[in-house]
Amino acid sequence: MTAGPSSSPPASQQPGLLKRLGPGIVTGAADDDPSGIATYSQAGAQAGFGLLWTVILTWPLMVAVQSVSARIGRVTGRGLAANMARSFPRPVVNGLVLLLFAANTINLGADLAAMGEASRLVVGGNAHVFTIGYAVVSLLAIIYVPYHRYVGLLKWLTFSLFAYVGVVFAVKIDWLAVAAGALLPRFALSGDTLTLIVAIFGTTISPYLFFWQSAQEVEDEKADPEAAPLIRHPEQAGRELNRIGWETWFGMAASNLIAFFIILTTAVTLHAAGRTDIQTAEQAAEALRPIAGDFAFFLFSLGLVGTGLLAVPVLAGSVGYAVAESFGLRYGLERRWHQARAFYGVIGLSIVLGLAIEFFGLDPIRALVWSAVVNGVIVVPIMVAMMIVAGREKIMGPFVAARWQVVLGWAATAVMAAAGLAMFATM
Repeated sequence: MTAGPSSSPPASQQPGLLKRLGPGIVTGAADDDPSGIATYSQAGAQAGFGLLWTVILTWPLMVAVQSVSARIGRVTGRGLAANMARSFPRPVVNGLVLLLFAANTINLGADLAAMGEASRLVVGGNAHVFTIGYAVVSLLAIIYVPYHRYVGLLKWLTFSLFAYVGVVFAVKIDWLAVAAGALLPRFALSGDTLTLIVAIFGTTISPYLFFWQSAQEVEDEKADPEAAPLIRHPEQAGRELNRIGWETWFGMAASNLIAFFIILTTAVTLHAAGRTDIQTAEQAAEALRPIAGDFAFFLFSLGLVGTGLLAVPVLAGSVGYAVAESFGLRYGLERRWHQARAFYGVIGLSIVLGLAIEFFGLDPIRALVWSAVVNGVIVVPIMVAMMIVAGREKIMGPFVAARWQVVLGWAATAVMAAAGLAMFATM
C-alpha cells in the first residue's frame, strides 16, 4: 500500500497565494473553535481584564510551535507523526498518537454538543438532534467534499466572530485597565484560576493543530508538480520558509486578536454585571447583546456553528493523519474514501466516539472548557517530541528549526508544563 497524500489540481489551476487559504491561515481560523470561544468567554466573565495577558503571551509562542510543525512537513515531505516514527521508539509514538486521539475525541464531542445547543437557542427544538445532525453532515462532507472546497465556504461563517470587536464601539471601556490586564501578568494562585489559565493555553496552543498544519504542508507540496520537499530541493527553501513565516504570523495574529476581543467583550458585559461564571450558552451569548440586541443569540450561534464546522474536519483529520502517517497508510482529505479507507475510518471513529460524549449529560459550555484543559495537559509531551524532531539534522538536514523557533518553542513548552504542574499542585 502506497503511503502519502493524494494529488490535487496542478499549480497552474490553483489560485494565487494571496487568494488561497494556506495551512497557517486555516489553522488560525480553526483555533477559534467552540472550545476557544467558550474558554475565552469564561476567562473574561471570571477575571475581567485580568487574563488578557494570556493571549498576548501566547501569540509569539503559538507562532513558534506552529511554524515548527509546518517547517517539519515542508522540509521532509512527511507529516509530524511520520517524522516522530523516524525519531522515537514505536511505543512512544503510539502513546503520543493515543493522547492526541483521546484529546481530540473529547474536543470533538464538546464542539458538536455546543453546536447543537447553539442551534437550539435560535430555532428551538432538541439540541441532541442538532448535534447528531452536525456530526453526520460533517462526516459526509469530510468524505465526499474535497476539503479545499469545504473550507472555502466555511471560512465566511467565521467572520461573525468579528462582532466581538464591534462591542468596543457600543460599550464604554476603561482602556487603562485593559492595558494593565494585557501587559501586566497577574493572577490568583487558586485552583480555579490556574485551571482557567491551562484551558486558555490549551485552546490556543493545541496539539491537533501541530499535526494538521504539518500534514497540510505535505498536501500542498504534493499538489504542486513544481514543488518538492526542501531537503531534496533546497533552492525552494527561501520562498517556502518565508511563506510559512508570514502566513503563520498572520494566521495566529488573527486568531489571538479574536481571542483578545472575546475576553474583552465578556469582561465589559458579563463580568461588569457581576456574572462571573458562565454555565450555559445563553449566558455566553448575552455578551453580544450591546451590539446585536435581540440578534445576540443568532450572532453567537452563527459563530459557534461556523467555527465548529470548520474545526471538526481539522480535529478529526489531524487524528486521521497522525494514525495513517505513523503506520504508513494512505491518507489525504483530497482522496476518495475507498482510496484511504483506514484514514477515513479513523476520522469516522473519532467523530462517533466524540458524539457519545453528548449523552454523558455534561453542560456544553463546561465541556468545552474542560476539553481545553485536557489539551493544555497532553500537549506538553507532544511539544517536546516535536521540538526534538525539528532540531535533528538527520531528519531536517540544513533546515533544522531556526534559533528563534528553538528559543520560543522550548519556552512555550516550559510555559505549558509550568501551568499544568501549578494547576495540579493547587487542586
